[in-house]
Order: sequence, then structure tokens, then C-alpha cells
Amino acid sequence: MTPEAFEAAALALPATSRVVQWGGASVYKVGDRIFAIAGLGGAMSLKVTDIAYAVLTETGAARPAPYLARAKWVAFDDLAGLEDGEVSDWLVTAHALVSARMTARQRRDLGLKPGL
Repeated sequence: MTPEAFEAAALALPATSRVVQWGGASVYKVGDRIFAIAGLGGAMSLKVTDIAYAVLTETGAARPAPYLARAKWVAFDDLAGLEDGEVSDWLVTAHALVSARMTARQRRDLGLKPGL
């Protein structure tokens, strides 16, 4: 996946914005909550399910994301070696996991479906 395709897939999700923080990283948020980060050099991190975290880190497909591993975030060093469809699915899941922790009012204000 290219960085441009990653950005397009992330921004296609509802109520998503991109800000540049932390020395040039593209930070993708739903509302004010981060669900994915694309760093310089093609690296990226995102929130995953508990099961995906275990599988991805134990198989070596990803590593625990620095500073965010306790919240079940994984990091990939290079987007280029990942399939577009797989990364897009992970982004959808990350977005859903983060938005599910919002209050009903926050989701409604962002135009998200209840229980997303």
C-alpha cells in the first residue's frame, strides 16, 4: 500500500480528519480520537482488536506500537509490503473500535451511527 492509498482509505471513513503532529506524522482521528498514524518513511500504527494484536505481534507481522501497545496498537515499519485490502480492513476496524468508545452524543454529533 502506498502512503497516498493509506490516506485515501483513512479519510474515506466517516467523521475522519487528518492532522500533522509529532514531527511530521499524519495522525488520523475520528472526532478528536486517534485511530491511525502514518509516519515518515512509510511506517504506520493503528488500533486493533485484542485477537489481532496477539496474532500480529506473535507472528512477527507487526510489532507493539511504541507508547500505545498497552491500548492494543500495532506498528508496521513499511506500508509498501502490505496489501491494500488488508490495510483498509484494519483501518475500518480501528475506526470502529475508537468510535465505539465515544458517548452516544459524541457519535450523534459526528453523524456516526449508534453503536458503530
